[in-house]
Amino acid sequence: MKIGIDARLWNETGVGRYIRNLVKELQILDKKNDYILFVRKSDYQKVTYQISNSKFQIKIADVRWHTIDEQLKLPQILNKENLDLVHFPYFSVPIRYQEPFVMTMHDLIINHFPTGKASKLPLYLYQLKRAGYNYVVSKAVNRAKKIIVPLNAVKDDLKRTLEVDVKKIVVTYEGFDEKIAESGKMQIDSTKYFLYVGNAYPHKNIEKLIKAFSAFRTLKNLDFQLVLVGKEDYFYKKLIEKIKIQNYSGVIIKNNVSDKELSHLYHNAIALVAPSLMEGFGLPVLEAMASGCLVLASDISSYREVAADAAIYFDKSSVEDIKNILVQVSNFSELERKKFIEKGLGRVKNFSWKKMAQETLRVYESIK
Repeated sequence: MKIGIDARLWNETGVGRYIRNLVKELQILDKKNDYILFVRKSDYQKVTYQISNSKFQIKIADVRWHTIDEQLKLPQILNKENLDLVHFPYFSVPIRYQEPFVMTMHDLIINHFPTGKASKLPLYLYQLKRAGYNYVVSKAVNRAKKIIVPLNAVKDDLKRTLEVDVKKIVVTYEGFDEKIAESGKMQIDSTKYFLYVGNAYPHKNIEKLIKAFSAFRTLKNLDFQLVLVGKEDYFYKKLIEKIKIQNYSGVIIKNNVSDKELSHLYHNAIALVAPSLMEGFGLPVLEAMASGCLVLASDISSYREVAADAAIYFDKSSVEDIKNILVQVSNFSELERKKFIEKGLGRVKNFSWKKMAQETLRVYESIK
């Protein structure tokens, strides 16, 4: 087969990490099929350095996602290569492309949080963008030969929300970067802190976490800190403004940290706190467990599927419940902590990028 992979988001977080690890593992696994990676011009050299399998070619598709050019120009670029199959690793599929394709739907968060609060666009532009999203996604899921999702929770949501035929949906658990889990083990930090890793979109529920931490800190000990790790963007800037207005203390924001620093933060935290209202997968939960970090998570289906009984769960809508969990964990004995940490280290054995790539390759080869 001649398989195309839309790798235009190579250098992004989230989906970019998924693409990079998929390509890395496919190069090792697959010596039979031919691949063409379609990348942005700015990523061409970076991707070239990471390709060692001669059956992988790289073509420039300098077309930005979520644009008219994506709908008009990208199909033309793909059609030139006479591909048997294309993998779109994201919902942004060009609806004019008529050849066989599979797609990855990482989540349906946009469908469940459509208010426009998670956008820096004016409301009318957001509504226009949302209408475009709905149209593209409905067309894409109907025409895709297979839809890859990271969890059964997302599979169930696709069936319920978009009425997708479950026979088309394939669950492939994602993996984690083992270097993050390993490189911080010998570093010891005496600072007492809870850790959050992720962006600051409204569905991440960080404001409730900050309120709960503030109540905990006042009640428990002013020495504790809450460290928020994310990307410096519009949403984190808005969050910083709110923290200043509300005069919350003990909240530390670290933007754009390296993998080595993230590893250090996981290994030395009292616990990772994951308060999301909804998640497609929850990579920080997996990274934390692999790093021997205790996990506190909102009681949602995706976190339950990833962490099972290796995490401590709380009511995502209750500041009081989050605060009580912080108090409870801050009083844990080493034996109590060790119990959950060992469960987490066992749980992560179910997840790997290699396994994800193997299952994805089977999806490709099932398409006739």
